[in-house]
Amino acid sequence: MFFLKDLPTRQMLQRYGACYPGMNTEAVAAALNLLRRGSLLMRELEAYFTAHALSQTRFLVLIVIDREPDREGLLASEIADRLDVSRPVVTDTVKALAAAGLLDSVPAVEDGRAKRITLTARGQAVLADLLPGYFAIIGAFMARTDGPGA
Repeated sequence: MFFLKDLPTRQMLQRYGACYPGMNTEAVAAALNLLRRGSLLMRELEAYFTAHALSQTRFLVLIVIDREPDREGLLASEIADRLDVSRPVVTDTVKALAAAGLLDSVPAVEDGRAKRITLTARGQAVLADLLPGYFAIIGAFMARTDGPGA
């Protein structure tokens, strides 16, 4: 999250630019605005996930499995490779989603010790219920163009 609500004015950035000649004030202003907007969107999405008894990480695990329908599930290592979280976090998240009945695992054909993680019918239903609101939040957020948090 980016916690700066009051972004610096152009004058402030120009003052810093005068002190730090390598600073591109336009790039810094654009980046700070992007960070602020991204943070506001993440807050909206986190509230949405929480209202549906999920977290962003749990949602992302479900979606990375779902987006590869031609495969018979993913290995936990493949899920971790697709997310910006550690393997232990993926392992814990998969265990929690399995305990909630949203994921299942089957032995991997290529390695009997490994397990392929799949969505259960309930996991598919939860995701199908969640996605319309998820996409609506993103669409509404991107349609806003007024102000720094737009």
